[in-house]
Amino acid sequence: MPIVITDADARRLLSIPEAIEAMRVAFSDLANGKAANPPRLRYSSGTDDPERRYFANIHAGAVESYGTACVRAGSHFFLMSDRFDDRRTLDNPDPVNWSVIVLYSLKTGAPLAFLHETFLSGFRVGATSALGVQQMARADSHVLGLFGTGNQALPNCRAICAVRPIKRVQVYSTNRENVLNFIEKMSDDKVEVVAMPSPRDVVEGADIVLCATNSKKPVFEGEWLKPGQMVVSIVNSDVMDKKSEVDETVFARASDIVVNTWESVVANGQVELLDPMAKGIVRREQVHEIGDVVNGKVSVQQTRDNIVYYKNNTGLAIQFAACGAILHDKMQTEGTNRVIPDEWFAAEKYTSPVR
Repeated sequence: MPIVITDADARRLLSIPEAIEAMRVAFSDLANGKAANPPRLRYSSGTDDPERRYFANIHAGAVESYGTACVRAGSHFFLMSDRFDDRRTLDNPDPVNWSVIVLYSLKTGAPLAFLHETFLSGFRVGATSALGVQQMARADSHVLGLFGTGNQALPNCRAICAVRPIKRVQVYSTNRENVLNFIEKMSDDKVEVVAMPSPRDVVEGADIVLCATNSKKPVFEGEWLKPGQMVVSIVNSDVMDKKSEVDETVFARASDIVVNTWESVVANGQVELLDPMAKGIVRREQVHEIGDVVNGKVSVQQTRDNIVYYKNNTGLAIQFAACGAILHDKMQTEGTNRVIPDEWFAAEKYTSPVR
């Protein structure tokens, strides 16, 4: 019978190392043809409020190594006001995230679990960023430059600190209150967190520069980078919204650019990469997929002499399927009373092909 897995369950049961390993297996499966993950589907609809639009974010996919498939159905609203031209601002009328993840068994096709999405969404992005750092960053990376202090900043920062001996985090945000809250949340971590007065100060001296914002515009100038640095970003364009946390100079100066999937770059119209390629600034052979790096099909390594850019360019259902499988197994082991009877889902048998 399917169970309900809450954000509190995920926060309690899924560790950062487990999530990073889940991402390694999922992307390895994808590169080896053992996972399915079509590009995400996003659409929006008008509402009775001209300044608010409904926004849906849908992912579907499967990971053979975990024996699971999933559908993530994201349901949100965002503001259309000119006041927010520089960033997408979500505006749910109630303090609730109605998005849900449905986890299915690859053996029976039956639903295994229904998962809350809020915690897991940020956690799997952070784990994926950390996977890229684990695979490509210098082993002696000690300083992390961080842009942003919102929902993505904390899980991305902590995950990267778990795979490299980070001693200092240089953080900048346009929201001073958020910066102070972020520093407080990081107070129990064994790392120095310092608020920087300007974006340039974040980049200066950083071994890894992490962009974890919701900005539509570049948050720093690529000319500030120096050989030996690695850049990681998580904001990307999609069919509804064109945006990038880095400028074309970052693309131009990077010896290698790594994305989660090339198919998503094209399907989601990620012009921040496609435009530099069309201009000849970036060559297609410079762009690799993280699964191929994980499997050793391509070698990408940050050195003292180059700049490596990991464009964590899209959310994938395989991330939820892998983490969901781990959570489901742990919940089954410890037991739960949040069980949904199978008969609630027992549909009539069909004899004709599904259309």
